[in-house]
Amino acid sequence: MRRSFKFLLRPTSKQAAMLAQCLEDHRQLYNAALEHRRIAYSKAGITVLYGDQSGELKEIRAADPDGQGRWSAGSQQQTLRRLDKAFAAFFRRVKAGQKAGYPRFKGNGRFNTIEWPARKNGATWDSVPHETQTRVYLLGIGHVRVHQHRTVRGKVKTISIKREASRWYVILSCADVATDSLPDTGAAVGIDMGVAWLVTTSDGAHVANQRHLGAAADRLATAQRVLTRKRRGSNRRRVAAARVSALHAKVRRQRLDGAHKAALALVRDYDVIVHEDLQIANMTKRAAPKPDGSGGYLPNGGSAKSGLNRSMLDAGWGVFLTILAYKAESAGRELVAVNPAETSRTCARCGHCAKENRIAQAEFRCQRCGHEAHADVNAAINILRAGLALREVAEAA
Repeated sequence: MRRSFKFLLRPTSKQAAMLAQCLEDHRQLYNAALEHRRIAYSKAGITVLYGDQSGELKEIRAADPDGQGRWSAGSQQQTLRRLDKAFAAFFRRVKAGQKAGYPRFKGNGRFNTIEWPARKNGATWDSVPHETQTRVYLLGIGHVRVHQHRTVRGKVKTISIKREASRWYVILSCADVATDSLPDTGAAVGIDMGVAWLVTTSDGAHVANQRHLGAAADRLATAQRVLTRKRRGSNRRRVAAARVSALHAKVRRQRLDGAHKAALALVRDYDVIVHEDLQIANMTKRAAPKPDGSGGYLPNGGSAKSGLNRSMLDAGWGVFLTILAYKAESAGRELVAVNPAETSRTCARCGHCAKENRIAQAEFRCQRCGHEAHADVNAAINILRAGLALREVAEAA
């Protein structure tokens, strides 16, 4: 398996300044390569590819020895590959008839990751067994201390440095990571994702939705107001912007920590986990406007929909399902995704499906047989049954 390991960096003040400069130079390289492609196509109809731009790196580095020339050529090639992947994704979306999203220039603060191939081409992982403090070597920066809180497994293929607010992280992408299969439990579970509860299982258990963004809303609003009052380009504005970034970064870390703990508990207790195949991007779209035919618009519940969208995104369904997927794979568990349509309106006892069955957010009462249950538990049972039916069909085939 391919797995990533993320550790906190502890650079000195000088190393932190060099890391920031390294990011800035790679951002400028990315933007220059993007401008090269745009001009070549618009002026001469020439399509510039990765191989063309990679071949020019030698001349660029020689012409700017104190800038681009001081960093690893391998990391610069990875930055050019990043641009090439952006164009490949753009053309794929155009071909599929989706919203194209042409590659954009990276503004200051919008380019926060650099990647090196781990083949002694500018970056080396100097891990020392049985020690929590280790180092990573980066060309032009030196040996940077790393807080290694867990063992790195597999073969390190790439080394990435990422800036999150005022913190720096190293991310090791490793291949050939062995699985840690857990003993069988013989149990299966269906899970229903929600806003009132993050997860509700078919066994009736609930995992609380911590609403980390909502808890930090007041502090974020205050920090944002302070930021808007600062003059652009001033040191005070940079400090205020760093404060806002730090608050958002803390919310992300809290949400990630909760998702890891909830997913691990499920993986330890169940052999088969069935979840809804949620289209989160579609579910969190803005409410469509409703023209009234006279140049105006009818009420469309946009404010309520925006609040619901914010709550769904704060719950972090996508983060949780991503973490659950890789933990299940690593532990040898089976994960099944089912269509969520009508699972919350269908009676788990008699199968009657009607909108009227869901009488409240948490209350379910079947209008045919009178079955009463917690609405999310009822939905989780339906999800489990749908998943087990899919498994039977797959095994029969």
